[in-house]
Amino acid sequence: MFDGRWRDTVDRGTGPVGRKLQQLGVTADVLTATGLLSAMAAAVAIGTGHLHLGIVLLVLTGLHDLLDGPVAKASGTSSIRGAFFDSVTDRVSDALLLGGVAWFLATTHPGHLVLLPFAVLAATSLVSYQRAKAESLGISAKGGIMERAERMILLGFGLLSASFLVPVLWLMLALTLVTAVGRFAKVWRLAEAPVPVASTHRQRRVRTGARSDRRRAARSPSRWRARRQGELSSRSGRTWRARHARQGIRQRAARRGH
Repeated sequence: MFDGRWRDTVDRGTGPVGRKLQQLGVTADVLTATGLLSAMAAAVAIGTGHLHLGIVLLVLTGLHDLLDGPVAKASGTSSIRGAFFDSVTDRVSDALLLGGVAWFLATTHPGHLVLLPFAVLAATSLVSYQRAKAESLGISAKGGIMERAERMILLGFGLLSASFLVPVLWLMLALTLVTAVGRFAKVWRLAEAPVPVASTHRQRRVRTGARSDRRRAARSPSRWRARRQGELSSRSGRTWRARHARQGIRQRAARRGH
């Protein structure tokens, strides 16, 4: 939802900040890496029960993730490698943050409730995979009610109090699953129709016929080779006839001499 509706507005607001950071020598890869470090620190703070400190570190992680794109654009270093690095670090950061939440629940809520953050992580991984797979097929799968920005904001609200955390996690799980279903339905509608079977067979026959022609051409001698062989054979015949004629002349001359 954030990517689809407010991304352009946010990019216009963060553009000047990205240009300023680029002038100070800050690179997008540095922001991405330090954002991962702040996510690790937030996970430790949440796991040890320092929830308010976890909120501050969570906001810091979000700022790093928000500004690495504008810095890359300002420096003209936007690349496939940078996008790949950013995407992988986002997934690792999600795992760290929810792992910290699971750590906290394991110490404060004994029982199976510790599995709730892992269920949220599985649902978020599904949403991310759907987008990556759809984009690899040439289909846009952005959008949904619970993308990464919304998850970070909602998790920050949950960290305001230990009593809020579990209900917020259940809400995150439900909304993330709704997003996953919505993306699946969107990609299903936008996916191209399958290639007709008849055309597939026709293309296969054309390719098979072309291969057969190439095999026949490889097996049969070329015109140049046939012409060359004919020339060689005719030369050999003329040479043999000339040699035979010279031998006959010498034999007749020898008989006359005798």
